[in-house]
Amino acid sequence: MLSTFLFDLDGTLIDSIELILRSYRHTMRVHRGLEPPDELWMKGLGTPLWVQFRHWTDDPAEMEAMVATYRAYNLAHHDELVRPYEGVVTAVRNLRTQGKTLGLVTSKTREGALRGLQVAGLGDGFEVIVGADQVTHPKPHPEPVLKALEQLRAPAADTVFIGDSRPDIECGRAAGVKTAAALWGPFDRSHLADLAPDYWLERPEDLATLS
Repeated sequence: MLSTFLFDLDGTLIDSIELILRSYRHTMRVHRGLEPPDELWMKGLGTPLWVQFRHWTDDPAEMEAMVATYRAYNLAHHDELVRPYEGVVTAVRNLRTQGKTLGLVTSKTREGALRGLQVAGLGDGFEVIVGADQVTHPKPHPEPVLKALEQLRAPAADTVFIGDSRPDIECGRAAGVKTAAALWGPFDRSHLADLAPDYWLERPEDLATLS
């Protein structure tokens, strides 16, 4: 019996992929005068901004400027482009009704995560939120999930981490919890198959099969 459900945010609870890609394109136009293929950014989806931009610069000042440009654009367009995936809000609320313990583990900052949850109508949905600014080692390192477990005082054996990306599955596996792949996000089964998650979820309603 699974008692604790940890969720990723982008690509799992909220559809923010178009916003993310627009923010990336804008940042690269401003700082590099070019617009690389979206696939380059998608490969690192699920990791913090500084990890993504490290592919373009090693200079701390430039890195800070690129992150600031990204966040400013993202914030300006956030509410108009972000929405919860169909069925997600009901599925999460049903888990709470059943007495499950819920946590959020994201590569966004805590502040950014709260903004996304508010837009989705899930602002009060999670007992713990672990953002990338609260850990030393972000996903795919196990630290974010381990920190959530510590704060919730939840055993790994009774916990599942639900996410859409490779860093999510790798993080959960390394932390010793069960993993579930959310296939309603940007990645299909073939993208995650070699990681062999414990559960495949075709739609948010499938979360009920884990409880």
